[in-house]
Amino acid sequence: MLTEERHATILNLLKEKEVVKIQELTEATRASESTIRRDLTDLEESGLLRRVHGGAAKVSRKRIEPTMGEKSNRFSEEKRAAGRLAASLIEDNDCVFIDAGTTTLALIPYIQAKNIVAVTSGFDHLRLLAEQGIEAYGTGGRLKKSTEALTGTGAVHGLQQYWFDKAFLGVNGIHLKAGYTTPDPEEAAVKTEAIKRAQQPFILADASKFQESTFAHIANLEDAVIITGKIPEKTRRMFEKVTDIKEALS
Repeated sequence: MLTEERHATILNLLKEKEVVKIQELTEATRASESTIRRDLTDLEESGLLRRVHGGAAKVSRKRIEPTMGEKSNRFSEEKRAAGRLAASLIEDNDCVFIDAGTTTLALIPYIQAKNIVAVTSGFDHLRLLAEQGIEAYGTGGRLKKSTEALTGTGAVHGLQQYWFDKAFLGVNGIHLKAGYTTPDPEEAAVKTEAIKRAQQPFILADASKFQESTFAHIANLEDAVIITGKIPEKTRRMFEKVTDIKEALS
């Protein structure tokens, strides 16, 4: 089978399934495992799929945003580990921004620092911060039902009242060319403003966010430090050439 035919077969299989294993691809194309690995590398570099352990996954659509419910059970161990590490970076008397999203929500129960002030764009985050006795402010703005995030110009203007020691943000994509991205431009604007207003911005992300890009640009990779649970060694080596990465599970 010619290279072009193998590539077409691989992409057709990915149309049917979210993830395909290398063994499935070798059987479908009658090619060797080494050949399939080279094909997957070529297709990933062209932005047509994403390499995962043992196979390949479909590239996400640029405007699709999972709901809070859909995201809550994904990579839960990694999110807790990243949240624990992020919370350990908060010091007594810090002023912090905590973004909306399930990964940033996971850091709040681990906060031990005293006398901190938190500003958040997350509806659930505001409640959880208050329950823990942490002085908390909402950004204001429009509540987006699917992600329970405060967005829009109201949220951006609300952020412009503050400066932060640290900011902790979630993203949908971390890509070498596209940088940090999210599907919604209004949410992207809030995240961008928070990064600008923080002395130390951090991106909290599980392994699924790496080598993904979505519709709206937030910031360049070097604009923030990445906190993650655990990522493949190859991925870490690629991205740490551009920015610092803190792995909670190594």
